[in-house]
Amino acid sequence: MQGSRCRMLVCVIVFLSCLGAIKVYCGDEPEVLEEIVLDEIWSAVRVGFCLLTHENTQYAAYYNSDRRTVVAMRKLGQQKFVKQVLPSESDEPPRRSKVTSTIQGWDSHNYLTMAVDEQGHVHLSGNMHVDPLLYFRTEKPGDITSMVQVKLMVGRDEDRCTYPKFMKGPDGSLIFHYRDGSSGNGLEIHNVYDAKKRKWRRLLDKPLISGFGKMNAYQRGPSLGPDGWYYLVWMWRDTPDAATNHDISCARSRDLIKWENMAGEVLELPINIKSPGTIIDPVPAGGGMINSCFAHSFDSKNRLVVSYHKHDDKGNTQAYAARYVEGKWMVKAVSDWEGKHIFKGGGSGPSTYGTFIALSAVKQHGDGKLAIPFRHWKEGRGSLVFDEETFDRLGVDSASRLAPRHPAALRKVQSKFPGMAVRWASDKGESPDSDCSYYLRWESLGSNRDRPREGDLPPNAKLVLYKIRNAD
Repeated sequence: MQGSRCRMLVCVIVFLSCLGAIKVYCGDEPEVLEEIVLDEIWSAVRVGFCLLTHENTQYAAYYNSDRRTVVAMRKLGQQKFVKQVLPSESDEPPRRSKVTSTIQGWDSHNYLTMAVDEQGHVHLSGNMHVDPLLYFRTEKPGDITSMVQVKLMVGRDEDRCTYPKFMKGPDGSLIFHYRDGSSGNGLEIHNVYDAKKRKWRRLLDKPLISGFGKMNAYQRGPSLGPDGWYYLVWMWRDTPDAATNHDISCARSRDLIKWENMAGEVLELPINIKSPGTIIDPVPAGGGMINSCFAHSFDSKNRLVVSYHKHDDKGNTQAYAARYVEGKWMVKAVSDWEGKHIFKGGGSGPSTYGTFIALSAVKQHGDGKLAIPFRHWKEGRGSLVFDEETFDRLGVDSASRLAPRHPAALRKVQSKFPGMAVRWASDKGESPDSDCSYYLRWESLGSNRDRPREGDLPPNAKLVLYKIRNAD
């Protein structure tokens, strides 16, 4: 059905105790322009879905109420989606065997992701956590009813796959990245697709990063910066225990083939813990870093800024920012929090013993200022504001989070079942309307460290597509 055309002006006054000021946010509430109930989904565990707008066609990939993988498509403006349930080699979820499965289990790692190549074919991968490669693509451009499973991409290092990701290379070619192996023992693999021959090959003749069986890299990127460089930021992890993350690191490339450190020194592949000049901050295992909470972005002068948290000398966990300046990394704490973030263990959502920290990538925050949006178990929500050049702390801005992407009513949980939360999937493609964005919305319980839940489970939830006019 069509959403309401009414727009609401929202004014919020916030007292900023740390900055000693009062800020007023006045802006339009995001407006729902379109609302389509796409399907019902199993809501017993959190897992990621995919929404992809390509030209005038929209694709969605999700697990339905029967826990089956579904790909759906529509032409923009149409209310009805065409749906295709993907076949499965097994009637059980993935079990780290030689058999692939499109059935959803309890593992929150097993998100779905999609891409469209230069010829218009749709590619899908997912439902893997140290499992055989699960990969589908269309036989006819843009036609999901022709989607078939392709058992092999390159044919090697495809038995223990996790974290699939599609991206575009410098020449527009489709690149597929995944981890081969497990926590503490994995390789980072990149394949490149020849859309005319419909064949994959290795982008590199060696893994990009390797821990040589002693550790593995949890990475962000490669992502193209405004300066024309692809940046890769990662931290090493020794075992499945999240507390063993260490040594946040960085490398860059012009073409994704040849890599160098920030000093411009060429790196021999695979990049490893001993690769010269790659370590940003030599944080030891147990030093307070976690692979789910680090990011990178750029300041007003297009310089890379990396954000993460670690324990300080007093044992308090702080947010840090790092930038490469005159031949070395400038690293500074941009928070002044009290309390230690304690976490350990494996699986989705390691035990945190009542503490949590979430940090977003650095954002520009007016002239000469940067900010890191955060959530903290004691300090609540806000943005850590600091000087762009010196990284000196300037305070906390509690109002910077008040320009919402979604209407207030949609941010509230509608389910009455205890523990449910709202989940969103942003559009991985581009909306043809620059002032509007598309989202998938659903509700579910959180992750359960990838283990089955005991007791009652929530009823199925609605998966809804929204077209939302962005707030001013």
